[in-house]
Amino acid sequence: MIEASGLRKTYQTRRRRKVTNVDAVRGVDFAVQRGEIFGFLGPNGAGKTTTLRMLATLIRPDGGDATIAGVDLRRDPAQVRQDLAHEAIKTFQLGDFADRHIGTYSGGQRRRLDVALGVIHSPQVIFLDEPTAGLDPQSRARMWQEVRRLRDQGMTIFLTTHYLDEADALCDRISIIDAGLIVAEGTPSDLKREISGDVIIVDLAAPDTAGAPEPTVMLEGSKILTEQPYVHSCETLDARLRLYVDSAATAIPQVMRALSNKGIEPGAIESRRPSLDDVFLAKTGRTLD
Repeated sequence: MIEASGLRKTYQTRRRRKVTNVDAVRGVDFAVQRGEIFGFLGPNGAGKTTTLRMLATLIRPDGGDATIAGVDLRRDPAQVRQDLAHEAIKTFQLGDFADRHIGTYSGGQRRRLDVALGVIHSPQVIFLDEPTAGLDPQSRARMWQEVRRLRDQGMTIFLTTHYLDEADALCDRISIIDAGLIVAEGTPSDLKREISGDVIIVDLAAPDTAGAPEPTVMLEGSKILTEQPYVHSCETLDARLRLYVDSAATAIPQVMRALSNKGIEPGAIESRRPSLDDVFLAKTGRTLD
């Protein structure tokens, strides 16, 4: 339904009379299948919105090609924007406040109205840029439900997000974008499966204090655990250490013993399966959280 090849966009910024080129999107390739929710996951400034705006014909690409529902994006943008009518108020449960001025709407109601306006003509493809940003948990859950309903009705949905849980729970497939380049693509399950083993989080803050541990404690703890043969890698996250191991059940007692032997008592230790943030870390060297 959507196919992009080498899509690029460069902006010019002017500062102190000096013009600088900024490569917002540096040649991305991806394909979105009919009737799926496809997510663009990445931090602010990664190129998510610029890519979406090019696909939605709001800005013109500087290079590359794309087709939307078989229509060439660059040659016939007007055709890309055509669609059919639909009962938006009923579908998005806007009836209770449809007769009120928009200025009185809550954030969640405004966001639902925004999406309703986007699908009022029943398009084959809908683009959603950060559709749940700033929403409360209830409004966010309702938006997820409505996006899934659109997919079930046969629409193809391309959305951008920087929420890990949203990409994981809502999207059939995702592309992870960073600094204008796609660094990974696949289903959330497949991407997480690339990170083998378990993740252990070691909180080095003392259990009876709310403050962070001394920097020397963090450095020493990281050094100790990095040297352990069962630890594949160790990352520092504020007052915590994130470890990648084959088996958390086997490694946790060894972690506690290694730290205790050096006089370090962790405040807490927990284990979990790899997440999309672990995938982002493995692909970019930094955490999206």
